[in-house]
Amino acid sequence: MAAPNEPSLAHFLAEHYGAIKARFPGEGRRRWRLRVAELFWSLPTEQKASYLTSISQSPLSAETVEEADYSTDDDPLDGISDDAPGIGILLRTDYSDDAAWEAFHAKLQEAEAGFASEAAPDIEPEIPGEAPSAAQAAASSSSTDAEGDTAMVDEDAEDDDGDADADGSAPIFAVINPPSATEREKFAGISNLTALRLLNDVDVRRAPAPPQGTKRIRPPNRLVDHDGWQEVYTGKTVWIYDARSNQDQCVRLVSQRGAAMYGTATADSWRARVSHICELQVNLASGAMTIDFGGLDRWDYDERARNLAEAVRPVT
Repeated sequence: MAAPNEPSLAHFLAEHYGAIKARFPGEGRRRWRLRVAELFWSLPTEQKASYLTSISQSPLSAETVEEADYSTDDDPLDGISDDAPGIGILLRTDYSDDAAWEAFHAKLQEAEAGFASEAAPDIEPEIPGEAPSAAQAAASSSSTDAEGDTAMVDEDAEDDDGDADADGSAPIFAVINPPSATEREKFAGISNLTALRLLNDVDVRRAPAPPQGTKRIRPPNRLVDHDGWQEVYTGKTVWIYDARSNQDQCVRLVSQRGAAMYGTATADSWRARVSHICELQVNLASGAMTIDFGGLDRWDYDERARNLAEAVRPVT
């Protein structure tokens, strides 16, 4: 969810979500939210400005937002995202090289076990009101191989989880590796933006202000800046295993919003090696780390271009 007092889509959802839900029965929370967001982006500039004024004058409480249907309704993929154990999601989107995937997955499990065993002795009681430390987040997290549209775990995964609990090395990622060709079609080769829309919930925020003397992007794009707003996503961090991963044993770390610097985009990504992603995920989840490359735009431009092109296509 958006931070308290941060402009968001909540008021707009409160007004339109019920009608969208009735019009498109069975689609699920994330799809309904995307359809409401489409309505928001279609507003003229002056109406978006009026919306900002109205929500600033009558903010919704966090409790109201958390208990609303647009936050609590079920989604078909909740079982492999929100409800799956783990603080991050690792999604396999290339299925051409099982040997490379198995080597990657084995390294991931080794890294998770090693990170947890190193962190566990350093855990101290959490102080109320403070963000959990990286060690606490690692020790309290767990993961599973989620398959298809359910959160069911095969017998091998259940055995692995039992061993992890016994030796205190709790994995960090929910790993989505669909077993069937039909299930794999949903994820094969997808973009960062598609992954976010499937596994996270859409929202909006005010876009970062451009530096003095810098013009706003043209044409406008909702992932960067559209009438001063930016499309963002909430939920667990998504990491993507793609065709390149078979060779470089790296995954794409997907941004849920643009960085603080103007011009970066929601769904931007950069590649991280499997040996590093456990520590990165724990530190990102605990708030101990943000990624901004020191104010330099070093995200993957080809992936950004792909996302920007996809963002302007209507939700169907």
